[in-house]
Amino acid sequence: MRTSDSARKYIGLAVFIAVNAAVSALGGWATAGSVGTWYAALEKPSFNPPDWVFAPVWSALYLMIAVAGWRAWRRGAGQAARLALTAYAVQLALNLSWSFVFFGAQLIGAALAVIAALLAAILANAFLFWRIDRAAGALLLPYAAWVSFATLLNAALWRLN
Repeated sequence: MRTSDSARKYIGLAVFIAVNAAVSALGGWATAGSVGTWYAALEKPSFNPPDWVFAPVWSALYLMIAVAGWRAWRRGAGQAARLALTAYAVQLALNLSWSFVFFGAQLIGAALAVIAALLAAILANAFLFWRIDRAAGALLLPYAAWVSFATLLNAALWRLN
């Protein structure tokens, strides 16, 4: 591998990590104003995790999402790569929008619709990544599992409140 190829490889990884960190930071900003007030006052289901669980789980997931995107970007080509990376952008946009709808606007029912679309987008993205690079697709599976759980949690919060 030439030096320029090596530099491009790691610059690409840094860009994917930075994009995911930005999504995380913006989502955290949308969340911060409601976690200790509005969200704390909601009636919670018995399976609601303690608040401290969310930050480390999301930190690990965002890193995995970044690495998955980077791997697909490096290994993909042509229309398949464009489609897979478009799906990647869509799921990140839905991920971010959920924080604004749920915590920012405090619309639990609307957030349930957003997170259901997010889960579908993650599964489609994982499938498209899998076709390019199996590891990239597999890296999105914990994300899909967590968002499946979060969808159930969102539905329970909507029902209870």
